[in-house]
Amino acid sequence: MLDKAVAILRAVAQEPASLADLVTRTELPRATAHRLAVALEGHRLLRRTPGGAWAPGPALAELSHGSADLVRVAGRHLALLRDASGESAQFYVREGGSRVCVAVAERAHGLRDTVPVGARLPMTAGSAAHALLAFAPAEEVTPLLPNASFTARTLLDVRRRGWAHSVAEREPGVASLSAPVRDPAGGVLGAVSISGPVERLGRRPSPEVVGAVLEAASAIARAAS
Repeated sequence: MLDKAVAILRAVAQEPASLADLVTRTELPRATAHRLAVALEGHRLLRRTPGGAWAPGPALAELSHGSADLVRVAGRHLALLRDASGESAQFYVREGGSRVCVAVAERAHGLRDTVPVGARLPMTAGSAAHALLAFAPAEEVTPLLPNASFTARTLLDVRRRGWAHSVAEREPGVASLSAPVRDPAGGVLGAVSISGPVERLGRRPSPEVVGAVLEAASAIARAAS
């Protein structure tokens, strides 16, 4: 059975696959291919595209902590983002109901929001959580909302504009701005974020800062693809 599950994962590695595609690519019986794909989707190793096909799921990236290459690429672009924005920058990956900080570029001087590498934060608060959840399936998001500092409408806004902003959700006096880093199939590899005092980052981020975060997310995605 493990061999068959791996065959399903390999079948979607290059491009999304419908059930008919899975059957063709794996030569598995239709019922077996469907049962395994649904089970892998339940474990977030597969996900559904907007068209209903199966594609690699976010848990693949999470299991590797984004991989050493992704973390190294993220670290390089976080330093550029820190210099462009003047704020501490972080890169998060999702692990179930938590987000883990896997790369950081801190401000050298002045008041800063320090998040150490390895810090595990909840998925119920903060703009990085918004960015990581905005493109997740509804069945993963809905259970978190009753205890979240944001709403389903918040996540819809993130999907529409491509970035997330929060003020004092995770910690009083701290604001953050984040954007998802997505793979070519649309899966979310992680979230790039900047954070700092509300007085400095602002309750409404400037277009320049938003642009810097979006450019960092795009650059990491390009380098990781």
